[in-house]
Parts: sequence; C-alpha cells; structure tokens
Amino acid sequence: MKEPSLPGTSLQRACRLLVAFCALHLSATLLYYLAGSALGPPGRPEPPPRRSPPPANLSLPLSRPPPPAARPRPPPASPPPGPCPESSPLLVGALRVEFSQPVNLEEVARINPEVKEGGRFAPKDCIALQKVAIIIPFRNREEHLKYWLYYLHPILQRQQLDYGVYVINQDGEEEFNRAKLLNIGFAEALKEYDYDCFVFSDVDLIPMDDRNTYKCYSQPRHLSVSMDKFGFRLPYNQYFGGVSALSKEQFTKINGFPNNYWGWGGEDDDIYNRLVFKGMGISRPDAVIGKCRMIRHSRDRKNEPNPERFDRIAHTRETMSSDGLNTLSYKVLRTDKYPLYTKITVDIGSPNS
Repeated sequence: MKEPSLPGTSLQRACRLLVAFCALHLSATLLYYLAGSALGPPGRPEPPPRRSPPPANLSLPLSRPPPPAARPRPPPASPPPGPCPESSPLLVGALRVEFSQPVNLEEVARINPEVKEGGRFAPKDCIALQKVAIIIPFRNREEHLKYWLYYLHPILQRQQLDYGVYVINQDGEEEFNRAKLLNIGFAEALKEYDYDCFVFSDVDLIPMDDRNTYKCYSQPRHLSVSMDKFGFRLPYNQYFGGVSALSKEQFTKINGFPNNYWGWGGEDDDIYNRLVFKGMGISRPDAVIGKCRMIRHSRDRKNEPNPERFDRIAHTRETMSSDGLNTLSYKVLRTDKYPLYTKITVDIGSPNS
C-alpha cells in the first residue's frame, strides 16, 4: 500500500521541471551565442547610399542636361575702306634725286614689299580715286630703268594710286618709235585691268617733288614742266614732252598718238596739236612742284632726229583721224612679269612696212 504523498509534492515536481526547462533553454542560448562569437561579430547592414544634392536650379527636371554655354559673339566686322583723299596725307614734298650710286633691283623690291608682281600696287587703307597705267617706251636703257623704279615706286605709293608699270620694249634694230610704243602700252594695259588714267613717261625723267601727282585731271596734264635739262623752265608753251597724263576718254578722243614718227622728235608737238584740235587745253603743276631731273646720256643709236617731223606736224589735222589707235599694228613677242614692272617686248614693223 503506497504511502500517502506529502502535501506540496506535486508543486515541487512542477517547479523542478520548470527549473530544468529554464536551465536547458539557458544552455541552448549560451551555446548559440558561443557558436556565433566563433564565426565573427555580426555584420551591420550597409547604410543606404547618400543622395546627391539637388541642382541649384530646382525648377529644372533632374533628367534634363544643363543648357550649353553661350557662344562668344564674333567681333564686329571692320567697315570697308572709304575713298582716298584728293590730296594724299603721305606726301613729303621736295625730294633729293641723285644718280651717282648704282641701283640693285632686288633691294628695291625688298624695300617695296607692297608692290606686287608686274609692278602692281593699290593702297590698303582706302580706295584709290584713279586706276593708273604708267607706260614707258623702252629700248636698251636698263640702267635708267633701275633709277626710275628706285625713285618712282615709293612716290607712287605715297600718292595713294592704284597703279601698274608697263615697260614697252621695241624689238629689233629699226628706228625708235616712241609714240607707237605708247599706243601699244595703252592697248596692252587695258587687256589686264580697267585703267581709267594713263601716264606716259620717258624712262630717264625723275620727279623731284612727290606733290606732282601722276594722275589725270579734267584736262590733259603735262607733268614734266620744269626739267633741269632746260634750266628748270618750259622750253616753249606748246611743249608736251617727257611725262604727260591723259584719261582714257581724252586719249581715245584724239585717236591716241601718231604711229608714223620714226626717230627722234615731233610726236610731242603732234600730240599737242591733236588736243587743241579736239578742243582741249593743257594743265600743268607750277614750276616748283613740276621740277624733274633727267639722267644724262648720249643719243641712242637708231634714234636720230626725224627729218620728216616738221612736215608731219604741219598736217596733224588731216592725219589724226587715220593715224593712231585705229590703225595700230604690232605683234607681242613676249610678256615678262618682274617684281617691279611688266615688260612687253613687241615687233612694231619698220618705217616702210
């Protein structure tokens, strides 16, 4: 027969079970903790990425790219040059002209860099009032031409001219024909450029004052009015030799120069007569500004005085319409473009052709 259980026995058993269960739970928890410590400390979760601050201009959506930088404005274009003044501000007045030192054309070209091939020049800072062709009748005068180029290119540039230099070289050994060569220069220059003024110059005449502008006027212009050869005086009132200037209109009005003056002399007086017969006068600078020097030389071979000149001068009125530009005949043999001038070599025939 079982002994009766003591009071509280069931409660004690329940407490023992609870203590055992707690001990077991504590042991399991301890084991779990120790196992985790062996594997390393528990990692912390990565913090969320920081968001970029919003753009300064909150009114623009985030997906729109920033506006492109403004392009710099180009500088305003410089205005086109205006016309050159009637009287150039570059002129210096009286000049010293000497022929004692030799001239090197390479050096002349070096000190005149604005002169282009063929002897062409135009001012850059203004538009020249005239386009001038300078025509030089030529044969066997190389040294004189060097002096002419040395002195004239600086003068013509200071005069602010749009100009070209044409040396018309007579080929062969026939009598020299200055006037016909000038007609040829007129015709050939117009094939290259729309010249409106023509200066006809002997190769041995150099102006002594750059205010004696190589341009055209309302009347034909005689430029070499005060030559040292004549004691700086005009030899006679009708004299039109040396250097003269005629506009295209004036030159065509007189049918150019005569073609039939072979040898020295007479053609200048014939030209003067043509101008008078067409109702034109002669304009000239004063004797101070119009001074010029001639390069001394002996008379050229095949340029002897023309014995027929006086008879031809007496008949200018009758011959001028049939002897000139409208009857000009020649053949260009060669055209050479040098740094300071254009040389055109021509066959002009003979007195009997």
